[in-house]
Amino acid sequence: MRAFVFPGQGSQKVGMGVELAQASAAARAVFEEVDDALGQKLSAIMRDGPDDALTLTENAQPAIMANAIAVLRVLEQEGGIVLADKAQFVAGHSLGEYTALCAAGAFSLADTARLLKLRGQSMQAAVPVGVGAMCALLGADIDKAQALADAAAEGEVCTVANDNDPTQVVLSGHKGAIERAIALVKDHGIKRGVALPVSAPFHCPLMQPAADAMAEALGKTPPGPLSVPLFANVTAAMVTDPAEVQRLLVEQVCGRVRWRESVMAMQAAGVDSFVELGGKVVGPMIGRTVADVTVTSVIGMADIEALIKEL
Repeated sequence: MRAFVFPGQGSQKVGMGVELAQASAAARAVFEEVDDALGQKLSAIMRDGPDDALTLTENAQPAIMANAIAVLRVLEQEGGIVLADKAQFVAGHSLGEYTALCAAGAFSLADTARLLKLRGQSMQAAVPVGVGAMCALLGADIDKAQALADAAAEGEVCTVANDNDPTQVVLSGHKGAIERAIALVKDHGIKRGVALPVSAPFHCPLMQPAADAMAEALGKTPPGPLSVPLFANVTAAMVTDPAEVQRLLVEQVCGRVRWRESVMAMQAAGVDSFVELGGKVVGPMIGRTVADVTVTSVIGMADIEALIKEL
């Protein structure tokens, strides 16, 4: 059994998608459709930068999605691959959940781009710059990370944002609390705490204004039926009902990305092959979480051609 999985923020880099666009009309069509949907030349920022423009949350989120969907469209149109025939499940890390839903047909490409643009803008606007922060804890499991978050909070927000794998957990919250957490890592038996270069504290209660904005947007553009079930970030469980998908996408803005648990749940459901489209970010996390599975990262044309032969 196979799951197609999709990367989250941090997987963007200048030059992404260039090789695909040069090699494939199917990929070019994806980038053009996203540009048209957003009314901006996002493809030019992806191709040429500057880096700080691509890293902006409102650009990074639709760009990462577009890059992954371009890989999928090349697979579909040039490889004759039908996602629903080749994958039993889809999942995505944070914004990658929207990519997964686009791949499963719940959202059109244009709607996915617009929703992610708004998601990025509203997440950025939810907390003034400098008020929030995030840090990655290396060599931390969820229990150590939770204990550290509780100790560092001191009345401020300090929560587990991403439970990525057994060795990496991300905290999010007020800047002071995150700085205290980094200072306290050794006391909690954690190897390192690294401040993340993000513009807002994602996946914590400070994001409530962004959750409200997404609730309104998803009310106007609700997901449709899924061609394959999704393993949702906030529940680490399978979901197929579009109304439940809509509710979970709103919860996801402030809620924890339970990626480690999602991977374990997919393996328990019978998945022994994971295919990451458009990045090499969640694949390594999967490899650190479960044994006896194959993990394939598909980014360029050579990767696509190899996967077509395998499928």
